[in-house]
Amino acid sequence: MKILIVNGSPRGKYSVTLQTSNYLELLHPEHEFRVLHAGQIIKKLQRDFTPALELLDWAELIVFSYPVYTFIAPSQLHYFIDFMKKSGVDFSDKYVTQITTSKHFYDVTAHKFVEDNCHDMNMKLIKGLSADMDDLTTKKGQKDAEEFFKLVLWSCENDYYEPVVKKPAAKKPVKVSPADGVSAKSDRLVAVVTDATEEDVQLKAMIKRFTERLPMKTKVVNISEYPIKGGCLGCFKCAVSGKCIYKDRFDEFLRNEIQSGDAIVYAFTVRDHSMGPRFKMYDDRQFCNGHRTVTMGMPVGYLVSGQYSTEPNLQMILEGRAEVGGNFLCGVATDEINPDGEIDRLARTLTYAVQNGYTRPVNFYGVGGMKIFRDLIYIMQGMMKADHKFYKAHGQYDFPQKKKGRLIAMYLIGGLMSLPMPKGNSKLTNIMDEGMLMPYNAVLEKVKKEISEKK
Repeated sequence: MKILIVNGSPRGKYSVTLQTSNYLELLHPEHEFRVLHAGQIIKKLQRDFTPALELLDWAELIVFSYPVYTFIAPSQLHYFIDFMKKSGVDFSDKYVTQITTSKHFYDVTAHKFVEDNCHDMNMKLIKGLSADMDDLTTKKGQKDAEEFFKLVLWSCENDYYEPVVKKPAAKKPVKVSPADGVSAKSDRLVAVVTDATEEDVQLKAMIKRFTERLPMKTKVVNISEYPIKGGCLGCFKCAVSGKCIYKDRFDEFLRNEIQSGDAIVYAFTVRDHSMGPRFKMYDDRQFCNGHRTVTMGMPVGYLVSGQYSTEPNLQMILEGRAEVGGNFLCGVATDEINPDGEIDRLARTLTYAVQNGYTRPVNFYGVGGMKIFRDLIYIMQGMMKADHKFYKAHGQYDFPQKKKGRLIAMYLIGGLMSLPMPKGNSKLTNIMDEGMLMPYNAVLEKVKKEISEKK
């Protein structure tokens, strides 16, 4: 079989993810492998995509190989897929799968992004392999890779692939109405970050209404106009200093123009089941902050033009991004049904959150994501010094083994529960139930006392 590895890593042959494909090539000399270092030469391919199309035409099986960057594939691969779709070439006879490496931080959304776009091109999709960065160095990881590839080959031989799920009918966007501006603006500042171009007429109308209805000052920052030199290179040069290897001063632009306000609102048109490749480049370059939640506590919101309701993976990404960052998600205003009402509601909710400093506990997306980061930074503290310092200062090393009192208490409860209980005797159960409620009862009694004293 003719197999093309589309290497989406900007590190080219030095990609950790690519080594899994190299390993499989060694095990299967009966198949012909070729590698396209798409992530490394994306600017060349942007000028002339012909060499890539020739390799894609040659291949029977296409394997997207990439590290997971901020919820999705690196921006370089994002652009590559965009070029594929815009080429107009029919890829429906191609089998396709993917291999990723990460610490399993939202690898599910990365895989779904690639799957959705492959389905757009009617490709014969086979579910991919999501591996840990170190898996290939272990016997189990090697076996997992071998078994995965056997399944892929078997699927190709039998013409088995994932069926395309029919999507809901698309809604036509509802035109945004102009609005009267509020008379007074407070000194609070909201950054509205967008990639709007001349074609994004509807999105610009949404931004205009939002800024008019918001009783706070706004600064619209258009990242399509900022001279970003390129996507994150995965070089880790910023891990110690916090300074990016690019000389485009993006890190200063990010901190001074966007993160210095009281809230951030992102405005975009749905493209390729995502915020689009330009926003992906912007997201990836935020790695100059490492894994530090530097905007923690800052409210965020979204203005979205397009079929957002039909994009569950994108919905998960937006919510997950807010939860992991410790940001209250004030809302996602779209132009699908009632854009005027949704935009106005977002403006009011954001204003309330800023004025009241509102935050709330994170859900599973945030807790799970931060536990992955916690363990990663603790292990890599020798290299990621800025992250390690930040995590220590903010009490993010919340390992359960540090809670010795809680551990001892659980042993005592476990011991009591293991005691034989006489039939018909529920006293022990009642004592345990009451014991579990003791700290909560203490809180309620304290509140009652405070209310009584105020009277």
